Amino acid sequence: MAGLKRHILGGAAALSLIAGAAGAETIRWGGSQDVTSLDPYSYGSTFTLAFLNHVYEGLVRYNGDLEIEPALAESWEILSDDTWRFKLRQGVTFHNGAEFTAEDVLASLNRVSHESSPLRGNLPSYKSAEIVDDHTIDIKLTGAYPLLLNDLTNIFIFDATWLKDNGAELPTDVTKGVEGYATFNANGTGPFVIDERVPESRTTMNVNAAWWDKPVHNISRIEFTPITSAATRVAAILSNEIDFIEGAPIQDLPRLKGSTDVQVIEGNALRTVMFGFNRREKLEDGRDNPFNDLKLRQALAHAIDLDLIQKRVMRGSSRNAGTLVAPQIPGYQAELDVPVEYNADLAKSLIKDAGAEGLKFSLSCSYESWVNEEELCSAAVSMLTRVGLQPTLDIGPRAVQSPKMSSGKSDMFIFGWANEPMLDSYSILVQALHSRDGTAGVFNWGDWNYPEWDALIQKASVELDRDTRLGYQTEVLKQARDEMLFVPLHQQPMAWATSKKVTEILQQADNKPRHWLTVMAK
Repeated sequence: MAGLKRHILGGAAALSLIAGAAGAETIRWGGSQDVTSLDPYSYGSTFTLAFLNHVYEGLVRYNGDLEIEPALAESWEILSDDTWRFKLRQGVTFHNGAEFTAEDVLASLNRVSHESSPLRGNLPSYKSAEIVDDHTIDIKLTGAYPLLLNDLTNIFIFDATWLKDNGAELPTDVTKGVEGYATFNANGTGPFVIDERVPESRTTMNVNAAWWDKPVHNISRIEFTPITSAATRVAAILSNEIDFIEGAPIQDLPRLKGSTDVQVIEGNALRTVMFGFNRREKLEDGRDNPFNDLKLRQALAHAIDLDLIQKRVMRGSSRNAGTLVAPQIPGYQAELDVPVEYNADLAKSLIKDAGAEGLKFSLSCSYESWVNEEELCSAAVSMLTRVGLQPTLDIGPRAVQSPKMSSGKSDMFIFGWANEPMLDSYSILVQALHSRDGTAGVFNWGDWNYPEWDALIQKASVELDRDTRLGYQTEVLKQARDEMLFVPLHQQPMAWATSKKVTEILQQADNKPRHWLTVMAK
């Protein structure tokens, strides 16, 4: 495609459409889903947090190389194993004109770490904070912890006075139906200001002319419209009703590429999609759990033809996976990234050895969580049936399926993990592979328990030497592969499409639009 340049930046694939542009323009964004809330602490949705990063900012952020750089904090230093000091940027104001100070950081940390906060697990080692002066704050941790900066990239900072004046000092919670002023209103320091919010209809933002950073973009206004129907999104971009979609369906890419008015940007996301197993003593229906037999888990892995899924279901756009993390994620090891071989005869033999011939069970999936999810799960059911099992597909809306999968009511389930915002394998280890214990194991949907893994993960959590820490983490990933804890499938494809009005846009492997770096033609 003319004008498309690929840049490989620090291990993260970045794609840009480069051309000169100036002036101020509106970008019309057709979202694949709606923003769940304007409160960034109300739910750990990657999509919502990426959207709200146009409005709110953290102390630090990821740059174009997916490397951490200063944002609202100008610098930091480690005073001791459990204390980090942050020097805050001066001259920053919130959208309402209030000055940014250490009081705002303290109020935000208190809010996100509150016992009712859905995002409290995103700061697993946070203990407290202490103001030194108006632009200096110390963050106290439970002990040595190497990944604080990674955690802070998605902890957005509120105006303390705004929170207090509007009775919003406690976090909201989308999953529990807890709403508040911050659900429908926003006041950040970021490059855009919320203009209007109509849930499930539209959200508009205007440029923040007082933003502290030097703008790369030339956008004056963002008009966001959630378009959950893939066919409708495609029709809208083809008819020039919108300028950008971050969820271009892979089955429609040939059609989009065939249009002279549309530009397509493709890559593989950080997110690894996999199948997991219930590992409780009993299944939901009271049967002894056959998935606790390693031979059965191995059989299921050998029964799934990853090459066929990649070719037919993913239209050649996914990347087959043999381990639980993408190559860009620290802790990844190429030696582990060997996809399980498809071998139906071996699968049948292992099923026989496990005494599981004719086993009836359900595979739980949703309609909209992952790329081509229904087709993917249907294909897996067919493959498992062909080796002598009797699976049924349990599929429904994400709002129905996620509570079922997370509470042990599924026999086998689909799962995806991108290691965001941490961008480190410690993320999946502590949140999904660790046994359930406080903020650890929150996404341990199978309720597995490997004490030796927990010990290695704990060692990694306090190890400040990077190579030693990653050695611990890689060892857990190896053991998880040996135990076939999950069946890795692929890093799912990501595809964006833009109108010709968009002349420069950055796509990174975290699949997050950053329109403060987008340039529109005049």
